[in-house]
Amino acid sequence: MAKSKYSHSKIRDITYRPFDVRKIYYDEKLVSRAGYESNRHLLKPNLGLIVKRGFDQNNSAPCFISRFISDRRGWTRPGMQGAESVFPLYFYPEAADMADTEQKAMRKPNLNKEIVQKIADKLALQFSSEKKIFGSDRDRQDTFAPIDILDYIYAVLHSPSYREKYKEFLKIDFPRVPYPKDAKTFWQLAKLGGELRQLHLLESTVPEKRTAAYPQPGENIVEKIRFENSRVWINKQQYFDKVPQTAWEFWIGGYQPAQKWLKDRKGRKLNFDDIVHYQKIITTLSETDRIMKKTDRIDVFGT
Repeated sequence: MAKSKYSHSKIRDITYRPFDVRKIYYDEKLVSRAGYESNRHLLKPNLGLIVKRGFDQNNSAPCFISRFISDRRGWTRPGMQGAESVFPLYFYPEAADMADTEQKAMRKPNLNKEIVQKIADKLALQFSSEKKIFGSDRDRQDTFAPIDILDYIYAVLHSPSYREKYKEFLKIDFPRVPYPKDAKTFWQLAKLGGELRQLHLLESTVPEKRTAAYPQPGENIVEKIRFENSRVWINKQQYFDKVPQTAWEFWIGGYQPAQKWLKDRKGRKLNFDDIVHYQKIITTLSETDRIMKKTDRIDVFGT
């Protein structure tokens, strides 16, 4: 094994589980070359679409999103067929002596050029490798970028009707996404997909409107977790109130985040940031359910 010298700069964020970002010491000399070649693109400003070949969880969309490298079992539960794949939105040049701004200027979309051109021709839009800032919505909708394609895909994969139609195929292969039937449909779905993306990255302002209350003071130690009458109890005295059952039971990947996040902290004391974070998770899951239902009102299949 190659010698490695400790560097504080190698402490990185990692998406360990949905809505659970932790720290990892990530040194290319200590990981497989193949793993690093994929992950290095997510050590820079980027987005990664998490999917897997063969996804047998009918209650969940077959994808998630991350700004960071992720645990290969961070999204699907142990025992599910195969590991996850993370597809970076952009590829960065491998140049250690190049500044981050230079690398960002030289990054390339991780998209098939023929497919992109087919979308551009079909929708009568112009493709730009980077999202540009325009003066009006009309200008924006004359040009599309990699982030718009990602948002469109993300909305389609969260559509309940899509998941129902392709549920048998999703059990054996990677998700296949239909081409958008027209520009209007593309932008409608891209908008909803963008809302979902921002929610799942906890970058939306919506989770700031925390719907779940935490009314009782106490030790804040997670002991016995139970859900009853819209309350998530963490011990005998304390609970999160006004938690929709939909959020409590909601699936992302192989987990129910509202339950898994607390179970992973059993025996620990929640601090103020932990409490706020959990409240954001509850709001995010409720909003995700609402937006998914909106995608079903749009004709994903072009029929």
